[in-house]
Amino acid sequence: MQLKHLRTLLSPQDGAAKVTCMAWSQNNAKFAVCTVDRVVLLYDEHGERRDKFSTKPADMKYGRKSYMVKGMAFSPDSTKIAIGQTDNIIYVYKIGEDWGDKKVICNKFIQTSAVTCLQWPAEYIIVFGLAEGKVRLANSKTNKSSTIYGTDSYVVSLTTNCSGKGILSGHADGTIVRYFFDDEGSGESQGKLVNHPCPPYALAWATNSIVAAGCDRRIVAYGKEGHVLQTFDYSRDPLEREFTTAAASPGGQSVVLGSYDRLRVLNWSPRRNIWEEAKPKEIANLYTITALAWKRDGSRLCAGTLCGGVEQFDCCLRRSIYKNKFELTYVGPSQVIVKNLSSGTRVVLKSHYGYEVEEVKILGKERYLVAHTSDTLLLGDLNTNRLSEVAWQGSGGNEKYFFENENVCMIFNAGELTLVEYGSNDTLGSVRTEFMNPHLISVRINERRQRGMEDNKKLAYLVDIKTIAIVDLIGGYNIGTISHESRVDWLELNETGHKLLFRDRKLRLHLYDVESCSKTMILNFCSYVQWVPGSDVLVAQNRNNLCVWYNIEAPERVTTSSIRGDVVGLERGGGKTEVMVTEGVTTVAYTLDEGLIEFGTAIEDGNYTRATAFLETLEMTPETEAMWKTLSKLSLEAKQLHIAERCFSALGHVAKARFLHETNEIADQVSREYGGEGTDSYQVRARLAMLEKNYKLAEMIFLEQNAVEEAMDMYQELHRWDECIAVAEAKGHPALEKLRRGYYQWLMDTQQEERAGELQESQGDGLAAISLYLKAGLPAKAARLVLNREELLANTELVEHITAALIKGELYERAGDLFEKIRNPQQALECYCKGSAFMKAVELARVAFPAEVVRLEEAWGDHLVQQKQLDAAINHYIEARCSIKAIEAALGARQWKKAIYILDLQDRNTASKYYPRVAQHYASLQEYEIAEELYTKGDRTKDAIDMYTQAGRWEQAHKLAMKCMRPEDVSVLYITQAQEMETQGKYREAERLYVTVEEPDLAISMFKKHKLYDDMIRLVGKHHPDLLSDTHLHLGKELEAEGRLQEAEYHYLEAQEWKATVNMYRSNGLWEEAYRVAKAHGGANAHKHVAYLWAKSLGGEAAVRLLNKLGLLEAAIDHAADNCSFEFAFELSRLALKHKTPEIHLRYAMYLEDEGKFEEAETEFIKAGKPKEAVLMFVHNQDWEAAQRVAEAHDPDSVAEVLVGQARGALEEKDFQKAEGLLLRAQRPGLALNYYKEAGLWSDALRICKDYVPGQLEALQEEYEREATKKGARGMEGLVEQARQWEQAGEYSRAVDCYLKVRDTGSSSLVEKCWLKAAELSIKFLPPPRSLEVVRAVGPQLIGIGKHSAAAELYLNLDLVKEAIDAFIEGEEWNKAKRVAKELDPRYEDYVDQCYKEFLKSQGKVDSLVGVDVVAALDLYVEQGQWDKCIETATKQNYKILHKYVALYATHLIREGGYAQALALYVQHGAPANPQNFNIYKRIFTDMVSSPGTNSAEAYHNWADLRDVLFNLCENLVKSSEANSPAHEEFETMLLIAHYYATRSAAQSVKELETVAAKLSVSLLRHTQLLPADKAFYEAGIAAKAVGWENMAFIFLNRFLDLTDAIEEGTLDALDHSDFQDTDIPFEVPLPAKQHVPEAQREEVRDWVLTVSMDQRLEQVLPRDERGAYEASLVAASTGVRALPCLITGYPILRNKIEFKRPGKAANKKNWNKFLMAIKTSHSPVCQDVLKFISQWCGGLPSTSFSFQ
Repeated sequence: MQLKHLRTLLSPQDGAAKVTCMAWSQNNAKFAVCTVDRVVLLYDEHGERRDKFSTKPADMKYGRKSYMVKGMAFSPDSTKIAIGQTDNIIYVYKIGEDWGDKKVICNKFIQTSAVTCLQWPAEYIIVFGLAEGKVRLANSKTNKSSTIYGTDSYVVSLTTNCSGKGILSGHADGTIVRYFFDDEGSGESQGKLVNHPCPPYALAWATNSIVAAGCDRRIVAYGKEGHVLQTFDYSRDPLEREFTTAAASPGGQSVVLGSYDRLRVLNWSPRRNIWEEAKPKEIANLYTITALAWKRDGSRLCAGTLCGGVEQFDCCLRRSIYKNKFELTYVGPSQVIVKNLSSGTRVVLKSHYGYEVEEVKILGKERYLVAHTSDTLLLGDLNTNRLSEVAWQGSGGNEKYFFENENVCMIFNAGELTLVEYGSNDTLGSVRTEFMNPHLISVRINERRQRGMEDNKKLAYLVDIKTIAIVDLIGGYNIGTISHESRVDWLELNETGHKLLFRDRKLRLHLYDVESCSKTMILNFCSYVQWVPGSDVLVAQNRNNLCVWYNIEAPERVTTSSIRGDVVGLERGGGKTEVMVTEGVTTVAYTLDEGLIEFGTAIEDGNYTRATAFLETLEMTPETEAMWKTLSKLSLEAKQLHIAERCFSALGHVAKARFLHETNEIADQVSREYGGEGTDSYQVRARLAMLEKNYKLAEMIFLEQNAVEEAMDMYQELHRWDECIAVAEAKGHPALEKLRRGYYQWLMDTQQEERAGELQESQGDGLAAISLYLKAGLPAKAARLVLNREELLANTELVEHITAALIKGELYERAGDLFEKIRNPQQALECYCKGSAFMKAVELARVAFPAEVVRLEEAWGDHLVQQKQLDAAINHYIEARCSIKAIEAALGARQWKKAIYILDLQDRNTASKYYPRVAQHYASLQEYEIAEELYTKGDRTKDAIDMYTQAGRWEQAHKLAMKCMRPEDVSVLYITQAQEMETQGKYREAERLYVTVEEPDLAISMFKKHKLYDDMIRLVGKHHPDLLSDTHLHLGKELEAEGRLQEAEYHYLEAQEWKATVNMYRSNGLWEEAYRVAKAHGGANAHKHVAYLWAKSLGGEAAVRLLNKLGLLEAAIDHAADNCSFEFAFELSRLALKHKTPEIHLRYAMYLEDEGKFEEAETEFIKAGKPKEAVLMFVHNQDWEAAQRVAEAHDPDSVAEVLVGQARGALEEKDFQKAEGLLLRAQRPGLALNYYKEAGLWSDALRICKDYVPGQLEALQEEYEREATKKGARGMEGLVEQARQWEQAGEYSRAVDCYLKVRDTGSSSLVEKCWLKAAELSIKFLPPPRSLEVVRAVGPQLIGIGKHSAAAELYLNLDLVKEAIDAFIEGEEWNKAKRVAKELDPRYEDYVDQCYKEFLKSQGKVDSLVGVDVVAALDLYVEQGQWDKCIETATKQNYKILHKYVALYATHLIREGGYAQALALYVQHGAPANPQNFNIYKRIFTDMVSSPGTNSAEAYHNWADLRDVLFNLCENLVKSSEANSPAHEEFETMLLIAHYYATRSAAQSVKELETVAAKLSVSLLRHTQLLPADKAFYEAGIAAKAVGWENMAFIFLNRFLDLTDAIEEGTLDALDHSDFQDTDIPFEVPLPAKQHVPEAQREEVRDWVLTVSMDQRLEQVLPRDERGAYEASLVAASTGVRALPCLITGYPILRNKIEFKRPGKAANKKNWNKFLMAIKTSHSPVCQDVLKFISQWCGGLPSTSFSFQ
């Protein structure tokens, strides 16, 4: 984290006025500062001061200044401030939520000693420390305070942890005490935690440790149990002072500590688990930091100082802009502030576990935050500021987020759906599902509160495409599973989660009741469906109908209205609900009945009173009636009987309403008598059971209370005598007989004779029962009783009486039964006929009257026809021999086969009119042959032809027509008919007609014309098979051109042209089709080739997926390699078949070898794991180096082979040494020996033999000696060998000679060894002169090969000191050279130093040279242009050296045009009075006065620097030999000019000194011999013009224009000096070399001068004063007296002079006072600086002057 200064909220004062305390509000909107004057200033979050209020003392008698405010804190709701005071009191001020609200003291807590510090960590809890050492708690709710713990030491600091659940107090004796209100499961200890070495005034509690600091200037970080984690010790830093205060960031990841002029920042590193110190924030003149306050979101830190200043700093690790809409500020590793740039709203995203926030995204229409840490996932809703952090293991960023639900975020990852509720830090639930569409998931989270239900969280989702699961997210269990027969494409729970709507792919809408687990299909063809928000009203669209269910409990009751478009949405608001329908280009709103919606919501929420009140406002309609019914049912269930009574009244159920009214009265009476709920009374419960018609339950309730009478009364009242008697019997009631009698009497009284008869019958009194039945008009029951009892049949009178009653009641069949029983068949038959009981009649007739049977059968048939039982009547008509009636009945009954059977039995005339009717039936059944036969039987052949024509059975029609029409007529008829069919689009029918009359070509032409190619092909194949192939090919091309590729494919394939098909699909990019065709029709390998081309066109992973899918991956890779498409082959193998890669590399390598690209081939061979092949390739091409390199790196077994081959090649080229090396490396010394022997290189052979084959040495030595005697020649190795032999033989002189003869053999080590050996032998064994000679010979040789130390040691062996030193010097071993000189011969020490200096110079090692020769080093710095180092080094030397190089650097800078840097040099190092520097000073002065842009207030510091340097120079000149010389006078003049310029710039910064600036510009004109004249006159003129001195302005600017012309001409001769006669403005001035004023400004001046001269309103005369002289002239022309110039304006002082201590320095009193007054009013620091300079220059200020300190 870094601190960046933003602004000063409160400016510091000149003296001590410390900020005593500060606090930020919890909502980040307010910031409070309490100053030393006990006033609380309130700022808003932008740092604007908005309010303030004064604190008050505990007792006014001690005065308003009797206390200090030591602690201040905002309440958690940010509406109150607690103030802790040293006069033993805490006040709580209510400041309100808005600025300017009245400040009221709402609590005060009086204490026994001074309050020293204060915190407000939780609601109502204020914690504070006292001077007596106690830490106490004040409760703002109860207005009581209590001690948490007490110590004996003054409480110096108090802080809380990040959550505010724990406090730390620091005490004056160094004790730090910890206390928890809630340790949040951390298990950390309470009480004294640590003893800090000093009072911990700076105390902060961060997430991972406690940081304490104080006056010992050490910062100590303590662990959770008080052990020291880290110490930052600044006690040795002279710039550091004691630490006064500390603050931890709200996230606990950073700590800032305040001391003097400095803020130190510590950041916690989670990776290293330590505190890391960031760069401290150092601010000069800030003085001691007395208070720190960190904004709650961590983005700002405010620091209060000893002088009363408050500085605000921005705290952030980094900042980024997200999509140009949001600013992300990382204020800590685990805390990010997300700011909406358009609205300015901020959300603080923070990991509660302290994990580092890695990435922040804003998704879901830029409303929702998603951020990851290593172990958690952070989610948030920017609109509602609800944030969640849930445990989440990283899954590679594959999560998909859905934000359709405002309360919950749905996260899909690897087939798992996880739900996170915003504002909750636990996952709501997770389920496995593969369906990620939000339309297939429905979540409802407490969307409508219901009676008796705290939390309602439900989820519906798809388990598979046909199965829906519903889960209760609170309990985590399944509450419903719906298995559906077809795929579900939409589902949604209602807001309460009790109903689920879902739609399947067949657009059927289903409603599922979760509680009853019942499913109802409520709509077909549903194209839109939605719940109305905030209710259980459902809106759906079915074709052109808008369907609304206002009461979803009655899904059959739907309100339907017609619409002309598609429903696109629902809008609810402003007291109405509208369905938005698009009708064409317009959107129409259909308003729903808001009242009905309101009712549903009231019902669902259990507010029945509100529902009743609403229903009373509606008229009675079917919908309203349904709602009253629903309300009646629910209110009864809820035992809200008054509402139920009102519902039944509204529905017109008077009885129920009355019954409920009585019930309510009973309930009210019980309630009054016994208290409690009257509805719990057994009478009320029984009555409610009766209302539900559950009489058994009511009986049980009564009997439980032993209320038998009431139960019987209930049944009697309901006239349920049977149940009443049963209760009486069960309970043995004494009134049982009376009840039975009463029951009979009641039946008689109520004329229920039937029931009375049944009662008598059950009691065995038959006659009485019959009497009652007859009386009741129930003769059938009397007859039944008589028929069952033989004794009653004997009573003739009784039977007659019954039969008469039966006939009277038209109960003929029962009367017939009775007549038949008493053997009266005639009357029985009559009765059966009258009663249409023909079956009984026929059976009786067959026995008693056989002649009547036929008549009865016909009558039975007629009766059945009347009864529409035609099929039953047929057989009866046949029995009765009524054929016509039988046919009509058969036709009427559609018994066609029976009809044909009957017709075939009839004569032709009778049957012919019925056959066509039967034929029509068979034609409709498409049984045309039967129909044709029937038409023919009925002489209706024309109808048969029409039938066939209409049925499209042209052949049969034609065949039939040919029998009865001429052929040409048939042909014309058919072609005409066919053309008509064609115009109607009935092409098949037309074709059949054409073909029937043998005109297939007409049909083919028709199909071609209408592009019905399949039919065309079919006819061509049928009628012209020889043209079929050509036709297919022609059609294929035609269809391809039209883009109808699949049809074209068919025709190409039919024409056996599969390649044309493949090419067609390839050219259209339809590879899949091309592959299919090739595989199906193109032989064994065609499809592989197509697949390869397809894959190549795709490339990458897509190609691999394709080839894998086709199972051709390996084949494709081989194919690519065969076709030299190695790049593609590699890509495929890399992505899928990595084991094939070596094989491809090998094939590629062989290809490259054939192409001659050996290096690339080598790489491929190695990649293929075949380095041997690469070696053989290089051996074959005799590229030994490459072969060896490959062998060594990749195939060590081949190395020897390569080396031997290479050695043979080397021997052929006579390169023996190389060959030897190769053979030895190949471990074949024998071969090397043989080769050397053959080549006569015996010394090498001997060497090899001795080293590698020592057994053969003796024999070889002899052989060599023999050969040597023959040849007498030896090589270098031979010399060495010979030398060794001499040495072994003791011939040292010869051995030395032999060794010395050894020269460069290509091995410097061998040469070195030989020479050293020679020297060693000579020193040891030879006389001194000889050894000296040898050493002198060997030494230079060793030096020549860089062995300086060896050479020096040899020299030292023989005391050759100088030579040894030279050897060390040449080897740059200076320390050794110095040591040798110092120890052996001190005369050479200077010699070594001199050489060392020369060496450092030549090497440019300046830093080393400084220690040896400073001047030389400085000169070298100058040469190298390292001026800064040069000056830095020179600064450490004497004054003279420093100024030599300062002058050189200044000269260099001036040459480069950097006079300002040169001036800065002299400002820094002073200006010595060296005459050789004078030109530099003059040049700086000249460049400065000539440079543009210096006539401004901003140029003051440049002029002041020039002035100060010249003043320093003049002071130095006074003390030097140059005092009072012309140069001194000139520099004094330059100093005066510089002073005027500086004073002018200072005056330009203050409005009141405008005229002073103008006068200074005019005064400078008298020095134009040193200033560019054109620039001086221009500036004077412009200044005069600005203050309204137009005469002067005109004259000066006119002179300026003359000067510019003179510069152009290159001479001043033409100048007219008449305007400046009698003034001290010089005439003879140097001509400026260039124009100092830009062209545009010169033109402006020219225009103005011209305008003024044309006006002729000005006098061209300079203004004069009382002397009669020009007012700015020091010399009076008339008297020659010279006046002193004013130090402030440069004008002559004529009167009111103020003199200074230094002679010749004075000021005009008026100007002086004006200048002092301007400083007082403006506090201008530059004017104060001018005054300060005048004080130095003039030896102090006059006593009357203004003090600027």
